[in-house]
Amino acid sequence: MGKEVDVGALEAGGARDYSDPPPAPLVDVDELGKWSLYRAVIAEFVATLLFLYITVSTVIGYKHQTDASASGPDAARGGVGILGIAWAFGGMIFVLVYCTAGISGGHINPAVTFGLFLARRVSLVRALLYMAAQCLGAVCGVGLVKGFQSGLYARYGGGANEVGAGYSVGTGLAAEIVGTFVLVYTVFSATDSKRNARDSHVPVLAPLPIGFAVFMVHLATIPITGTGINPARSLGAAVIYNGDKAWSDQWIFWVGPFIGAAIAALYHQTILRASARGYGSFRSNA
Repeated sequence: MGKEVDVGALEAGGARDYSDPPPAPLVDVDELGKWSLYRAVIAEFVATLLFLYITVSTVIGYKHQTDASASGPDAARGGVGILGIAWAFGGMIFVLVYCTAGISGGHINPAVTFGLFLARRVSLVRALLYMAAQCLGAVCGVGLVKGFQSGLYARYGGGANEVGAGYSVGTGLAAEIVGTFVLVYTVFSATDSKRNARDSHVPVLAPLPIGFAVFMVHLATIPITGTGINPARSLGAAVIYNGDKAWSDQWIFWVGPFIGAAIAALYHQTILRASARGYGSFRSNA
């Protein structure tokens, strides 16, 4: 005769020392009447605006500093380099997630929001409003860069994401899928209630691994796609720069991140956390 055994309970010594938040409703119309929702949407808008302003400014500044026609024969040794650009993106995510996590969750990325929606961490209403705010914030952030540096902005490509020369569309799409998987998987792991309980003796600052994931992905994928892994970032630059290739490649920076986010959510929810979600019981013979 068989009996049900809860893998999660076994791992916790018979009783869980943590609790998962209840799943968010798919559609929560009542949420539209709460100020906390609109405060969170504003936080996402401002955070994404600041993210795009700082990071695209860094990209434009680097290209200007390394332009021999503008900076002289020593230009090749100037600028922050790809390493500096990666630090700008990862560092800003660290700072902004730290600042907004307690208000909106610090998504700053439609792909992150999409992954958390699939995991029932946010409702459909909140997810759609977050994505709209992120995209609008990205457009405004890049618009500020163009407003302050109009000549340099147009000259150096506007920070727009495009598949790099020598790389195929398939390679670019794969880079976006894998890069976004790394980011969203890190988000799930850094905010996991089980991890927080198990490692409570270790002070884990969730924004740190998230920012570091963004940094590492940029190191790997800047040569391939300029690193999107954030549809709002790619859309904002494409709207303001308005280049033909930026628009023709735009679908890659939506399809890739959304696929990567979905795979990360599926992997975390149905495999790593299966027992906690009620999927992981198994039968053993008594």
